[in-house]
Amino acid sequence: MLIELKEIIAGYGGAPILKGINLAIEKSDIGVIIGPNGAGKSTCLKAIFGLLEVSSGEVLFDGQEIKNSLPDKLVPMGLSFVPQEKNVFTSLSVHENLEMGAFIREDDISQTIEEIYEMFPPLREKRNQQAGELSGGQRQMVAMGRALMSKPSLLMLDEPSAGLSPRYVLEIFEQIQKVNASGVGILMVEQNAKQALAFASKGFVLANGTNSFTGSGQELLNDKDVAKSFLGG
Repeated sequence: MLIELKEIIAGYGGAPILKGINLAIEKSDIGVIIGPNGAGKSTCLKAIFGLLEVSSGEVLFDGQEIKNSLPDKLVPMGLSFVPQEKNVFTSLSVHENLEMGAFIREDDISQTIEEIYEMFPPLREKRNQQAGELSGGQRQMVAMGRALMSKPSLLMLDEPSAGLSPRYVLEIFEQIQKVNASGVGILMVEQNAKQALAFASKGFVLANGTNSFTGSGQELLNDKDVAKSFLGG
């Protein structure tokens, strides 16, 4: 398994938010976490990335225990995380944002930047424009591109379609599939549950800090209980 959570208990102090989460995906997977607000979806990604303390359980990355490791250790190992907010340097150009994503690398990054521009064609046209001037969808592409500059094996995305128009939601989801096809595992939290599960190889429904349902994206879409409780019928 690329990433595996075993009975994770975690939170910000006081009562835990995650109460025994189990989750696993391979490098070939697109894993989508859905569930109601407050279920612990974003907390799950932050727990993996060392942004809050895990009090119990195991977090395994490529079979190695990484529980409570800090991001500056995890990024060189092959993990990247794109938070929902403040995920680009708004005063820097698109190109400068990509360069910032390669801060851990000491080799030539020009080929990787070219690969990002090929993956996200709108960014090539906007390469000299400040990221803060871009549309929401283009800004999300910058955030993903910057995260990919460290050449991760796992890319975690927190609500990548949040606030985007329907057109850009579809485009971002297509780009996520393209990233996965390039050999990067995807684990993402998403409110557009039906659309995300439609291309997910693994789906996880969280509710009240625990696993409610786990299966392929299609299995969750076809599950009447999941549809009734989490997909609007």
